[in-house]
Amino acid sequence: DEHQWKLVDLDPEEVGKNILEGPKESITKYEVVSREFMHGQPVTRVTLRSISGRYHQLNVHLAAFGHPIVGDNVYGPNGEALRNGGLTDEELEQLIPNPNRASDEVQRLINEVVNAKEMPPCVHAKYIKFKHPVTKKTYEFSTESPF
Repeated sequence: DEHQWKLVDLDPEEVGKNILEGPKESITKYEVVSREFMHGQPVTRVTLRSISGRYHQLNVHLAAFGHPIVGDNVYGPNGEALRNGGLTDEELEQLIPNPNRASDEVQRLINEVVNAKEMPPCVHAKYIKFKHPVTKKTYEFSTESPF
């Protein structure tokens, strides 16, 4: 919607400020699929379902949960946006206690490997279904994760 499109061309520092000043309600459902290792570092594979479909919703929610998407150079470690979705470590732990949260060091190490190998962010639409806005025909696609 209008508020979110205003964020698109802003400086990364301004995006974080605007998100915190005018947040919109959004819901993401998640399920832990497995705990794995990627290049020697622990990662968690999850299935995500965006209920409200906000711009960058999955990225922001996972960062705020303390588990940014691997390879996300905006909301991930050393990213352009505010760390942990703008929450301090204390706020994050109080709102979302999580003993499995990846440390900053682990997140940084994973992103260094992903960036060095020029891998894209590890996010993948396994299934998508939508109605074409002009023809009104329903399209449905599914594919396995490439990572």
